[in-house]
Amino acid sequence: MAGAFVCASLGIVPTVRHADYIGSWLEVLREDNRAVVRAASAASKAADFLLGFLPPAIDSVVGGSEEAA
Repeated sequence: MAGAFVCASLGIVPTVRHADYIGSWLEVLREDNRAVVRAASAASKAADFLLGFLPPAIDSVVGGSEEAA
């Protein structure tokens, strides 16, 4: 999930989808229906951490704070 959040923030369109990955989440959700909420929260924190390493010029473009020329 963190990868998806980072890609979305950077404007990267994912092209790979793995049925096995989705299937593993279905197994987890059968045992704990709140697991995805906890995973999404952790993934969001991880993505924010990783995006914090962007150089300032890129960060302003990704964050949407670039001013029109």
